[in-house]
Amino acid sequence: MAATTTIDAEGLRAALRALGFDTVRFAAAASVVAGDFAAWLEAGNHADMAWLERGRDKRLDPQRVLAGARSAIVLGVNYLPADARAAAQGRWAKYALHADYHDTLGDGLRAAARVVEQRLGLTSADHRYYVDTGPVLERGWAARAGLGWRGKNAMLISREHGNWLLLAVILVRAELPADEPLLSRRTARPGVPAREVGLLCGSCTRCLDACPTSAFPKPGWVDARRCISYHTIENRGVIPRELRAQFGGRVFGCDTCLDVCPWNRFAQAGRSVLLTARHEIAGLTLLDLLAMDETRFREVFRRTPIKRSKLQGLLRNACIAAGNWDHSPEWHVDAGVDRAAVIAAVERLCAHASELVRAHAVWALYRLLGHVAAGARLEGRRRVESSAMVREEYVAAESAD
Repeated sequence: MAATTTIDAEGLRAALRALGFDTVRFAAAASVVAGDFAAWLEAGNHADMAWLERGRDKRLDPQRVLAGARSAIVLGVNYLPADARAAAQGRWAKYALHADYHDTLGDGLRAAARVVEQRLGLTSADHRYYVDTGPVLERGWAARAGLGWRGKNAMLISREHGNWLLLAVILVRAELPADEPLLSRRTARPGVPAREVGLLCGSCTRCLDACPTSAFPKPGWVDARRCISYHTIENRGVIPRELRAQFGGRVFGCDTCLDVCPWNRFAQAGRSVLLTARHEIAGLTLLDLLAMDETRFREVFRRTPIKRSKLQGLLRNACIAAGNWDHSPEWHVDAGVDRAAVIAAVERLCAHASELVRAHAVWALYRLLGHVAAGARLEGRRRVESSAMVREEYVAAESAD
């Protein structure tokens, strides 16, 4: 248990900020803004991310994570890239243009844990810390601590940092003075609870309206089954055929519902003390991706979040971007890359060792060439194709033309 000590909360806040965290807030651990998380799960919006269901009770009750927890320290790191090209592009999620934040923020959290122990008189048994890997609702804690509010896009929105915060939480067996949550003028009255979703969004629905795949069944709810970020990162299988055309040129994540938020006008690039820029990734061409082998993949994306997709996942996503070449300009900025070269690269992938890659390459080639030309080029491949998954793509492509 924690030793009795006099707590200098502002000194602790300053010490944690000095480690590189852009914002530090405190909340009581008695409750968390959980909203309708259980109902969201019951509706199946988490797709096949079973760990969210398994950790439901812990996410809703911090005492199941750390018995005796009295406070939550919520930490935020602004990841908006300082590089203008990296910030403006939409092919990669902006957070992915850095070394893996689980590693770099993890280093910061370990340093933060030492500060917490020293300043609060705790031992290593008296706290738990997480950065997007444990059974805690980081956005809920952040809203409770007044760091921001849950927007209609389900992301945490900060008055200072817009939509661009990576969040971490430290649960501690010590009582810290809780920071006040944000209130809107409409709800800042005694006995009137603050709205959890869209607190300071007003009547704005830009994020909901801009979603390419209509992945918001209602404000604050993202249906992962329709979300580009889920499919390009978490989904290990076939991308639903009816969604592919809406992916545009995106190959890892999607920032559309973040990019359009008016609150971003106040956001500045972060200090990046706990981030390592990998902005050169934004300069890769679509041909670079379509030609990647395992060695090159590991070399380029080592220690970045993109390694999570694995090579076949990235090739699958790149095939979809190639299939959308004529309808989205995201990759047309690449000097020397023309449509013919993209078609040739996709055709080669129709013979890739991975059936997942072949399936999406077939879809892309039919999109690019049409029924007659694609069918002629792939006639030999189709005759010898042994995968039911790939054969299904041929049938669907022929019938859709």
